Amino acid sequence: MRWLTALLLALLLGLQYKLWFGEGGLLEVYELNRALERQRAENRELRSRNEALEAEVRDLKTGLEAIEERARRDLGMIAEDEVFFQVVDPEDIRNDEP
Repeated sequence: MRWLTALLLALLLGLQYKLWFGEGGLLEVYELNRALERQRAENRELRSRNEALEAEVRDLKTGLEAIEERARRDLGMIAEDEVFFQVVDPEDIRNDEP
């Protein structure tokens, strides 16, 4: 009777080991769920970035205001009959001197 109890206990421990640490065990499922949640969060961020880029492309294709804004911001262009003022911070001048 004693050997039967030991055998059943060993069998129980072996099954518990597989449940917790074996292939497809609870720890692996937990890690996979965490990885899935991280991937979903990254997908949400990328989806919002893609939507913003898509809206910007749509604006550039349809409206002149978006093109004008990009030209002003990125290329430093000014419209006809405008006066350009450049404000220089005195701290930047002092930092440039050797």
